[in-house]
Amino acid sequence: MKNPPKLKQKLEIKKHHGYEIKDEFSWVHQKNILEVLKDSSKLNPEIRKYLEEENAYTKSQMKDTEQFQKNLFKEIKGRIKLDDESLHFFYNKDGWEYWTKTTKENNYPIQLRKKIGDSKDNIQEYWNGDKEKKKLNANYFGVGDLSVSHDHSLLGYSLDLNGSEFYTIYIRRIADEKILDEKIENTSGGITFSKDSRFIFYTLLNKKHQPKKVFRHKIGSSNKNDELIYEELDPKFTVGMGGLTTDEKFFLINTSDHSTTETHYLTSDSANTEEKVKLKLFQKRREKIRYSIDSWQNYFWIHTNQDECPDYKICRCKHENINSWEDFIPAKKEVVIGGYDFLDEWMIRGEMSNALPKLFVRNLKTNKEEELVFADEKVWSPSVSEMQKETDTDNVYISYSSPKTNSRAYIYNLKTKEKKFLKEQKVLDKNYSPENYITERLECKSHDGRLIPLTITRHKDTKVDGTANVLLYGYGSYGNSLSFNFSNVRLSLLNRNIIWCDASIRGGRERGEVWHEEGKMLNKKNTFEDYISAAKFLIEKKYTYQGGIVGYGGSAGGLLLGGVVNKTPELFLGMVIQVGFLDSLTTNLDHSLPLTLGELTEFGDAKNNKEHFEYIKSYSPYHNIKKMSYPNLLLVTNLKDVRVIFDEPTKFTAKLRKYKTDKNLLLLKCELEDAGHGGKSGRDSAIEEIAFDYSFILKITNKLNT
Repeated sequence: MKNPPKLKQKLEIKKHHGYEIKDEFSWVHQKNILEVLKDSSKLNPEIRKYLEEENAYTKSQMKDTEQFQKNLFKEIKGRIKLDDESLHFFYNKDGWEYWTKTTKENNYPIQLRKKIGDSKDNIQEYWNGDKEKKKLNANYFGVGDLSVSHDHSLLGYSLDLNGSEFYTIYIRRIADEKILDEKIENTSGGITFSKDSRFIFYTLLNKKHQPKKVFRHKIGSSNKNDELIYEELDPKFTVGMGGLTTDEKFFLINTSDHSTTETHYLTSDSANTEEKVKLKLFQKRREKIRYSIDSWQNYFWIHTNQDECPDYKICRCKHENINSWEDFIPAKKEVVIGGYDFLDEWMIRGEMSNALPKLFVRNLKTNKEEELVFADEKVWSPSVSEMQKETDTDNVYISYSSPKTNSRAYIYNLKTKEKKFLKEQKVLDKNYSPENYITERLECKSHDGRLIPLTITRHKDTKVDGTANVLLYGYGSYGNSLSFNFSNVRLSLLNRNIIWCDASIRGGRERGEVWHEEGKMLNKKNTFEDYISAAKFLIEKKYTYQGGIVGYGGSAGGLLLGGVVNKTPELFLGMVIQVGFLDSLTTNLDHSLPLTLGELTEFGDAKNNKEHFEYIKSYSPYHNIKKMSYPNLLLVTNLKDVRVIFDEPTKFTAKLRKYKTDKNLLLLKCELEDAGHGGKSGRDSAIEEIAFDYSFILKITNKLNT
């Protein structure tokens, strides 16, 4: 297919705040879009035909990479240890241990368990994703939750079989795999068992795919009799079951938007009774006040940003006096106080400062605290997890990886500080060694003088002389911070002399909540400016050259790339935009869409606020396409994606075809069946999608023969 397809134009003019907004492609959006997400047969045939033509055009333009894609798939898969096991988790009092296994043959994990002390001959396989998928004859197989009851007799699981994230819950007996209940449809996926294993709690989605109601269901009874225990009436808020507290005394129900939270709780004993559940409110919601709670040693522990602590602190209060809080871990300036876990004598908690994570261990008896450092890495991703259900232990699992170092796991004794090596993530490539790669942490000045952390990883043989290509990754929204884990997949680019750079731009929380605040609402353009500054810095410091950078991002990272490419296309060789939020003004104006109302505190309310409207309009990627040269672009979307509707990349592509003056690639790849916001399901499908994206990158960087 030589020529790209053209989408029919039907001019529509809408007026907002005295402005006329002209849109030739607004007709792509169907009013029944939420029905289309669940049933693709309801897609407008004209739009389907266009998307099929775009896919055919993309296939034709990528024809010279088809064998390379297959080779790259084998290369990536060949580095992964396919036959592998997770660390084991122990229920010592109940006599069980649980773990997960992957195999060469299977695309989905296998869940295993055995009685502690039993031989390997008595291992029970209580979940096999591939077998379950085959039973259902499904193309897409999304698992929302796998939850074993407290008495270890039942398995609750939830499935999404088309990618639209409407999950159906099933309860079955593990011993004979008999389904005990009628299925519960249209849920958010989470399953919480009562302590006596007779009830489950779940959250129901409304027609707009918003979790609004929490129910209690008695196993074996009709769904019609399920007890509504909480309903969220604020259209901006969504609700979810928070699970059991550490001491197992309470169940939590959390409701929130992007800036405000509220928690209700009930005693775990009351959840076992036939009587109507009675909820207690912990603290009434207040605008921009966020908190979450746990319960331990007769205290409620509160992680909160209130009292002008934007980067959080940890407080506590007695169960019987929830209005009298005391600070336990005070706030620190531009240091994010993270989450925490408890053992009988220990509190283990996280922090983030200067885009670097840290772990701390506090002895609850002496109140002495120290940082937990167990690797010699400049930039790393450490983690701690419990080994057992019971809290009467000093032993935990610790692990870490870094952009250049594969993951290593240990058993660590918090008291003696002894560390016992357990396993490392195998990289099945004789040429791989962490010593072959260099990871650096640098800072670049943004347009307003703020210093942006850059994490740069390259092969040691890649020269920093201005000749290499750089892949520049960014996100910068919702206060989400980048993590710096090892990626087996990424080696396929690093080994071909492509430098990988993660830009911790504003809109994330790498340098505290101020970092988030400076990249949201009427400061959103700082996110774009930070990314552009990073690109210019990489050129200036000879990591690459002007026109040698490949932008990479997805979802809100697609908003970032779309905003940047309209402003400084000359800096880039190309971009890969995954499920991109590219028509942000239209989406913000449409309060009927699933996510819009909850995001008004992140991006603004263009519908009801003229200043917000003008600001979003000034950067919305779709509305700022210009008649000029653009770099090579690959846009990937999925028809069933409920978070970023396929309209957005589709309209962006169609309009850009009309305006761009260059002959560079502009490709749209739309998965028309059975894929969601995260793409297709299953290990091999995920590798195939990465191989496609990387083949595009290696094609435009002239590295298909490497």
